[in-house]
Amino acid sequence: MPEHRKVISTFQFTPKSQAILREAAQTDILCISNNEEFLARLQEAEILCSYWIPNNWRVLAPHLRWLQASGAGVDGLRSTGILDEPDTVAVTTAVGIHATTIGEYVFGSMLMFNRTWPEMVRLQDRHVWPHSANWYKLGGRELVNQTLGIIGLGSIGRRIAQLGHAFGMRVLATRRSVEPGMVDPDADQVYPMEKLQEMLRQSDYVVLSVPLTPQTERLIGEPELRAMRPHTYLVNVARGQIIDEKALIRALREGWIAGAGLDVTQEEPLPADSPLFSLPNVILTPHISGDSVHYDQRLADLFADNLRRYRAGEPLRNRYDPARGY
Repeated sequence: MPEHRKVISTFQFTPKSQAILREAAQTDILCISNNEEFLARLQEAEILCSYWIPNNWRVLAPHLRWLQASGAGVDGLRSTGILDEPDTVAVTTAVGIHATTIGEYVFGSMLMFNRTWPEMVRLQDRHVWPHSANWYKLGGRELVNQTLGIIGLGSIGRRIAQLGHAFGMRVLATRRSVEPGMVDPDADQVYPMEKLQEMLRQSDYVVLSVPLTPQTERLIGEPELRAMRPHTYLVNVARGQIIDEKALIRALREGWIAGAGLDVTQEEPLPADSPLFSLPNVILTPHISGDSVHYDQRLADLFADNLRRYRAGEPLRNRYDPARGY
């Protein structure tokens, strides 16, 4: 890499992580938090680690050769056109670094729903001590021997499947492509996407962990929600656009499904007048399921490995594949 070219990051790596990256890149890592400075310094960038890039990146960053996305999804980059030029700029993602924390989030949501934990916290705030769980319909569901349906068996879906088995659950999953007789070490049965509804009809809990692509947008609509059972709990840690939100709200109001744990919504921030805020069978969080105190370290380890590969002319990990859309 020419000496005048820079490795620039909008992710604010800790000094310890910067030292690791500096050794891997054999050059300084410039972490920039000021937007104006970032745009001005793009002229020098050959490598960029960021969750975003301006639409006029071709003008501002003429020497850019590689974008390491600091998140797992690339849907936010589609409008920039950078995904359409893989021979000009390589794009890699942070897929894999979220599996542990999102897996724990999913089961935290399911356990909260099973024990009616949000309602118990509200009762605590009101200084109310129920003398019986029946007084406030406080739940006591269990995960053991229940069926978990996972839509998307990538790194996150696979970790969720492993945790499902640890809880004694039967685990079903979908994949983009399934060969006849395919056996997966982490799922009791694997379905092609064409048989999604067959899986949904069997599931007591459904988790969405697929990337947002033209094929997965509004994947879950009225037919899929009606295929689920009245006691099914749906968890979305993927993207809000994968669910038809109007159909979901109706399903939650009319009891097609029992509840939903939503870390993502169709519009973010969620408008204050959205019914999702007040539905009693919804556990809502602001797109934080992937946040972790270990995020810096995991992203730095991945980025450092890719920096070494880049210098050695080796294939980069997690490279965006236009054919798959992620």
